Amino acid sequence: MANFSSDLAILGGGLAGSLIALAMNRYRPDLRILLVEQEDRLGGDHVWSFFETDVAPAHRDLVEPLIARRWSGYEVHFPGHSRLLSTPYASVTSEQLDALVRASLGANALLTGAQVAEASPDRVALADGRTIAAGAVIDARGIRGLPHMTGGWQKFLGRMLRLSVPHGLERPVVMDARVDQLDGYRFVYCLPFSPREVFVEDTYYSDDPRLDLPVLRKRVGDYADAMGWHIDSVTYEETGVLPVIAGGDFEKFWNSAPDPGVARAGTRAALVNPMTSYSFPDAVRFAMHLTTLDNLSGVSLGRRSHSWAANHWRGGRFYRMLTRMLFGAARPEERRAVLERFYTLPEGLIERFYAGRPGLADMARVLAGKPPVPVGAAMASLAGRGYPLAQLGRAGDLR
Repeated sequence: MANFSSDLAILGGGLAGSLIALAMNRYRPDLRILLVEQEDRLGGDHVWSFFETDVAPAHRDLVEPLIARRWSGYEVHFPGHSRLLSTPYASVTSEQLDALVRASLGANALLTGAQVAEASPDRVALADGRTIAAGAVIDARGIRGLPHMTGGWQKFLGRMLRLSVPHGLERPVVMDARVDQLDGYRFVYCLPFSPREVFVEDTYYSDDPRLDLPVLRKRVGDYADAMGWHIDSVTYEETGVLPVIAGGDFEKFWNSAPDPGVARAGTRAALVNPMTSYSFPDAVRFAMHLTTLDNLSGVSLGRRSHSWAANHWRGGRFYRMLTRMLFGAARPEERRAVLERFYTLPEGLIERFYAGRPGLADMARVLAGKPPVPVGAAMASLAGRGYPLAQLGRAGDLR
């Protein structure tokens, strides 16, 4: 069996691992990198979307080639009000990610169809007996849960619909919560990729990670019928079960891995927004941070990734508090009122909230006024533990 060597071996070709590979290839061409992915295609089956204010101006050159579609704003709809927001919005597809990584890295820096059996800070053993000797290893393979953490779930099924006539949408609908409230807080998400092609996702903030795929497929079809759309075909489908984090012990989480000395990225390092499960901004920031490091030895990179992730955990206290209130204080059918009130707040605050950069005044504004859930229940929820996030079903593989 052939063996490999590199300065940096990146395990996992999902969003986090691919962004690290692209950033290193662009800004650290002096390094030999090797991206290792167990599947034949990078990125799985995903559409990642983000508000353009989520990405710092200095990082936009990395992100720009990945964008498959962008829009000048987006809409939200609730029973009590609808709103058009002017924040530019963009989407990245796994197809675009796979094509760009392959074109940028070249065949010698990419190893697909390779299952990792064991990893250490400077060595990777593959399941077929081959080995990789590396100056450093970083693990971005995702995880099936978050041990030692509690909360709930954001779960979804999305389908790309090809229609017989134009859908009429000019911009994304990030939340349409006018639908029946089932299995927690439910909303529908729509991305108009072309006049007759729209991605429709049925999404839930739920206490239960299970997905009933036939039921969700029917609900997507029912939504299309209600919108007056006739579906010619379904060209793509994705599902996901993502953690919504209410609390936990970060150090126990980090040390529970079988290889705690190996550097980690993405969901494997809990680099997500605790309340929204949103990972794109953090994946970009961490990838760009890695390009600035002078010492890229395996041990040093492991320590730096732990420090970055621990700092991110500390910075997420406000979001974890809101998650505890959402899941602990609001009954499932009441959660819509929490989000409806949020979307009456100033647009700049909403932008900072999604980007993970709220100021003290923003936090106060989110909590001010008449609460959409009972005060007593909200206070009691702050002491609650939530549901354990240690394990997901197959549909919840976090990449």
